[in-house]
Amino acid sequence: MLAVILSVLSLGMGMAGFMLIERYNWLEAFYMTIITISTTGFGEVRPMSDDGRLFVSVYILYNLVVVAYLVSVLTQYLFDGELRNLFKMFMTDQEIRAFQDHVIVCGFGRNGSKAFHELRASGAKVVVVEQSQELMRQAVEALGDIAVPVVFGDATADETLRQAGIERARALISALPKDADNVFVTLTARELNPRLKIISRASLKTSESKLLRAGADSVVMPDEIGGSHMANLVMRPEVIRFLDMINGLGPNRLRLEELTFTDLRTELRGRSIRELDIRSRTGATVIGLKDSAGQFLVSPSPDTRPGPGDVLLLLGTDEQIRRSVIEYRG
Repeated sequence: MLAVILSVLSLGMGMAGFMLIERYNWLEAFYMTIITISTTGFGEVRPMSDDGRLFVSVYILYNLVVVAYLVSVLTQYLFDGELRNLFKMFMTDQEIRAFQDHVIVCGFGRNGSKAFHELRASGAKVVVVEQSQELMRQAVEALGDIAVPVVFGDATADETLRQAGIERARALISALPKDADNVFVTLTARELNPRLKIISRASLKTSESKLLRAGADSVVMPDEIGGSHMANLVMRPEVIRFLDMINGLGPNRLRLEELTFTDLRTELRGRSIRELDIRSRTGATVIGLKDSAGQFLVSPSPDTRPGPGDVLLLLGTDEQIRRSVIEYRG
């Protein structure tokens, strides 16, 4: 931007000098300015006065500095990756425009990056909104070959969320470090997409009710969860280790998966859990069922027949869950 400003300023100074000192009209002044800047060596419009020659001498020295700076800027764009970064940002923007039913993660700190990894592992399309380009650069280097569709900007701004495709998204996770920012993101997101599922982070207990009033569907307090986790490691260590396996933190990773009634192939709908025979066919276990009224049944009876609006909760390894998806989903 500075190089462009200096170039325009140089053009204006040259034309003004020739018009004031040599009394050239604007076309003659423009011609003399261009051939002076470009050092092409064409002849003068008419012989210049001593004052004009002095002005041209100083003007040429000034332009040597401007041209040198302009060349250095162009070199940086061409060879230091700036042009490549601009092209990459353009391609990322085009990619995001094609996203449908994706998840937006605001903030790529500890919580945001963890959410990104979990969502990607589950096959979801994810768009990250982050202000710090340096933070994203370090994160991308650490991730290696994993591409991260990212929008740089303030997540509380309408335009930034629109650029992330909020109208077409199915969910948003607000993991910014400040509770006030998470409240603003929640308010903005809820206004732009009333059907959006919003999960927000909070540090203070008093912020939870504000986030819920602002439109968040769920509020997560990492500090509170962390303290409870540490206490349970003392009192119920094996339970916590099992939960770590489900969360993918242990050496033997387990996964939880949802299987809705509408997910089932048409010919399997109306069958009981016993008739579905999920465990024998895939190795995954039905550990729960959420009925259409929103009630959870733990270890539902094998004779239970899932109906419209019901959701089966499956537990198994990645391979077992993959087989369940292939076997039962339409």
